[in-house]
Amino acid sequence: MNFLIVGPGAMGCLFAARLKLAGHVVTLLDHIEQRAELINKQGIRVEGILGEYTVQVPTMIGAIPAEPDVAVICVKANETRTAAQDIRPIIGPRAYVLTLQNGLGNLEVLQEVFGSQRALGGVTAEGATLLGDGHVRHAGHGDTKFGSETPMGDALADMVAAFNDAGFKTQSAENVSGLIWGKLIVNVGINALTAITGLKNGRLPDVAGTMAVMEKAVIEAVAVSRAKGIELPYKDPLGRVVEVCRATAANIASMLQDVLKQAVTEVAFINGAIVREGKAFAIPTPVNETLTCLVQAIQETYQERVIRQA
Repeated sequence: MNFLIVGPGAMGCLFAARLKLAGHVVTLLDHIEQRAELINKQGIRVEGILGEYTVQVPTMIGAIPAEPDVAVICVKANETRTAAQDIRPIIGPRAYVLTLQNGLGNLEVLQEVFGSQRALGGVTAEGATLLGDGHVRHAGHGDTKFGSETPMGDALADMVAAFNDAGFKTQSAENVSGLIWGKLIVNVGINALTAITGLKNGRLPDVAGTMAVMEKAVIEAVAVSRAKGIELPYKDPLGRVVEVCRATAANIASMLQDVLKQAVTEVAFINGAIVREGKAFAIPTPVNETLTCLVQAIQETYQERVIRQA
């Protein structure tokens, strides 16, 4: 298959490298010329659970050499609409567009821009950390599931097969909303707490304070999901969050990675999404609102941080 990977972040680089190694045609789309030139020169370097390797993946700015079968959106949630509008003129009228991003609202944006028949949504539990431009650590394996709200026939099966070819344990799914909300609740319990405390995932359940906040944040998120009639993919939400913490104990959550890089976080699309959705159902979400406010305060004052000198 022919894939366009939109965004050279941790997951974008990982997907691009693995799909290319599996023999698929892959193009990586960037919007920063200097970074694209560097990746074209050095390739995508991957280290981690499957060893170390370098893969040459053509990295383009603006134009691409051929219309893809699938465009995979790998930008931050706050950049989804811009990315979708940018690629719409260049991917052709038949290409499917897939989001495996964190947060709420990405699939809805793709459906709005491309139509529901071309937009797919899902989740991945693959773990990746960006070490530098075009340099990623593959930190852990996990399931990848995606699907569409409209019938796709063989096209969906071909995408699933391609991801499996690339070494990602992938299945098609029908309950796309449930998958997205299932991952959202996990991120609600983990990401903001890591960004605020600076802790890796595995420490959150072991510290009394973070565990208490995690439990309250998850309870609020589950209450909102139930009000919306969402069928979650697990029976014990808090237990699932703790399970993910244990399974990714050494991982630096994406929101903490953003804070360490002094970048804009996705908190507005994770904990902030619970606050917005809660208001629509008159469900109080004070813990998620507090977490959202604290992370946003951190990202708005990066240059004012008081750093202890060694």
